Amino acid sequence: MSLLSKMLRHKSIEQLQGEVGRRSDFRRVLGLWQLTAIGIGGIIGVGVFVLAGQQAALNAGPAVIISFLIAGVASAAAALCYAEFAGMIPVTGSAYTYGYAVLGELAAWLIGWDLLLEYALIVAVVAIGWSGYVQSALTGMGIHIPVWAQGAMGTGDGHVFNVIASLVTLGVSALLIFRTEWGARFNTLVVAIKVAAVALVIGIGVFYVKSANWVPLIPARVVGADGVGHFGFQGVAAAAAVVFFAVFGYDTLTTAAEESKNPQRDLPRAVLLSLGISMAMYLAVSLVLTGIAHYTTLNTPAPVADAFKGLGLQWVALTVSVSAVFGLISVLFAFMLGATRIWFALSRDGLLPGWFAKVHPRYGTPHRPTVVLGVFTALVAGLLPIEEVAKLVNIGVLSAFIIICTSVWILRRRKPELPRAFRTPWVPVVPVIGIGFSIWLLSELPAITWKVFLIWVSLGLAIYLLYGVRHSKLERGG
Repeated sequence: MSLLSKMLRHKSIEQLQGEVGRRSDFRRVLGLWQLTAIGIGGIIGVGVFVLAGQQAALNAGPAVIISFLIAGVASAAAALCYAEFAGMIPVTGSAYTYGYAVLGELAAWLIGWDLLLEYALIVAVVAIGWSGYVQSALTGMGIHIPVWAQGAMGTGDGHVFNVIASLVTLGVSALLIFRTEWGARFNTLVVAIKVAAVALVIGIGVFYVKSANWVPLIPARVVGADGVGHFGFQGVAAAAAVVFFAVFGYDTLTTAAEESKNPQRDLPRAVLLSLGISMAMYLAVSLVLTGIAHYTTLNTPAPVADAFKGLGLQWVALTVSVSAVFGLISVLFAFMLGATRIWFALSRDGLLPGWFAKVHPRYGTPHRPTVVLGVFTALVAGLLPIEEVAKLVNIGVLSAFIIICTSVWILRRRKPELPRAFRTPWVPVVPVIGIGFSIWLLSELPAITWKVFLIWVSLGLAIYLLYGVRHSKLERGG
């Protein structure tokens, strides 16, 4: 078999469907609402509590709601395509597995390799945002941590390492090593606390909205002394490319397909439920936040809490900070779970060492990749500023969205007779919308994102050519 043939070999969808229910690597313990909670947990988090305010201040002004709408359209189109695949191929690995079945081994490897990095970096971004709210809550209670431990170098005078951000990633990785249902129950409780906090922000804040804060909706374009432009429609688009990070996350629940009790029924429902609930919350919070505080005041580590402090509502600010402290843990849980399951799938297929595809003998979880990712994300969260990490997290997921939308379109033409628990409506219109918006958002990402992405892809290609192509289970007839 030639190298090109090996790169294009793919798994049979019929074989994957036939294996559903027969795999025994994981224990099937997750129901519809636990899966939905994982999705909401992955979506609602730093976007509401941090990025909405920061992007309003830096790029979009009150039009940050438009940025969320733009990002939401791309995400919704991709979600419909994810739902079709989740019901058709309910196997651990999400976009990686779907790409393997339709586009071939090399495309699948690259998207799995990219998502591995993106999910890990998302964990780091959220941990840094979580640290900001922990420190805000501690300050409100009169507790101060040493200056050197408050943030990464470059984020403030005397800052060296973000200790709190680092510790929380290690804590979540430890939680994920134990039984999946334990973590899922904890996650569902945390999501409930987070949703209650968002409802509080909307319910109290709506009474303090000043419509004058929404004027102008899109501030005039300005260029800073550093040559970087802000505001105008270009700023709205730039903000959309950043907050897009906040409107996906439902894809993480599809990585837990083999831990779902009824995956073909529940995975598509959970994908659509989690995105619908989350988008409604994002739009409402964006309106309220830019209505209670002028957008120029929102570039802080904890903008929602600080906006309520500005209104003199200290109790609301403290409640939001404490809720964010709990709520953001669910984002860490969702993306760490997604990263470890993708790593496990890559290893089980032979593209990474099989040593990582062994579950814990007692807890039934992929503990080895969980430990490695926990240490890696702890170092990134401790050493880098949030804005530098946030710039890097979208490109792999946008690429995955393009793969998913393209695959649905191709498969509808290639194998229209395949049984589908959920069918994406208006094919090829919906996939084309997902592809088009994803490409546009990719074009809005800064150059540094592309440079890091290309370095990571190059490393991935080297690993595949030197190891994966020879050790793939398909190479050995598996």
